[in-house]
Amino acid sequence: MSSSADPGDGTASTLREHAHALFDAGELHAADAAFARLAAQHPDDGALHYMRGLANKYLRDWSASLQHNLRAQALESDFDPASAWNAAIAATGCGDWEQARRQWARCGIDIPAGDGPINADFGIACVRLNPWADGETVFVQRIDPVRARLLNVPLPESGHRFADIVLHDGASTGTRWSGEADVPVFNALQVLERSDHRTFAVFIQCPDADALEQLQQATLPGIGYVEDWTLSIRHLCLRCSYGAPHTHERDDADLEEAGNDDWHPERSLGIGAQGRTAVMRLLGDWAAAGVGRHVDSVSACDSELPLPAPGRAWWRGMDEDDASP
Repeated sequence: MSSSADPGDGTASTLREHAHALFDAGELHAADAAFARLAAQHPDDGALHYMRGLANKYLRDWSASLQHNLRAQALESDFDPASAWNAAIAATGCGDWEQARRQWARCGIDIPAGDGPINADFGIACVRLNPWADGETVFVQRIDPVRARLLNVPLPESGHRFADIVLHDGASTGTRWSGEADVPVFNALQVLERSDHRTFAVFIQCPDADALEQLQQATLPGIGYVEDWTLSIRHLCLRCSYGAPHTHERDDADLEEAGNDDWHPERSLGIGAQGRTAVMRLLGDWAAAGVGRHVDSVSACDSELPLPAPGRAWWRGMDEDDASP
């Protein structure tokens, strides 16, 4: 019997166990259908509507998720923060700001007054991009309880860009050290606002750390952020990937901090910029300002966002035994 097949005896308890098993296995469409059959038989069971809202959240069907979470709330005898959080996430995904604000108020979260999108300072955090595809983790500035702007230049393969605004889940899946404190890590669910900063993979010869800092601190219209991928991206040789000239005289895994005592001149950069002209001007000015500075390769990179596939409960934290709310 396949995981999506109906159980043999057809009792309500067995059907419910089957629906939960489908959800836990990441078979979200089948789980939603199973909970729908149960809800048709037990229309006043709020837990079934909650589970439909949860399944549709991870299917990223925000309208359906909101509908079922609101129905679960209507059947609640006591306030349930889980349905309120999930309703707020779904309303945010829909752009229903009136409903999102209402749900955050129910959760006791202080947000600025207004009618439209929430735009405040909810602190620094991290998000896992494309968590269904083992995506990278980047730092973000949270602008509302579940929306955040990317502060790093993600790898092109992620399909994300510097300054994208993403919707993220409400439950943290871990923490990461920011340099000042441990900050929560959330699963990114969807890009809500696409940045106009494209990603450029840039490979340079840089004589010392001071020269690199000058490049990173330089300001120019159209340049968003210059990130040194040499230290942060270690699981593949980017120069090999992009065909940039280089040698393998040392193992980049041995690199620690960017200092002049043991400097590696071949640097791999990610630049978030609005266009190639701005990138070339930035690099040209930098190369002309000192000896030993050379640009090996510049590649504009665009990739499609990878989509979730069934059969994986990607929303779970690393140490979770149960699915997060």
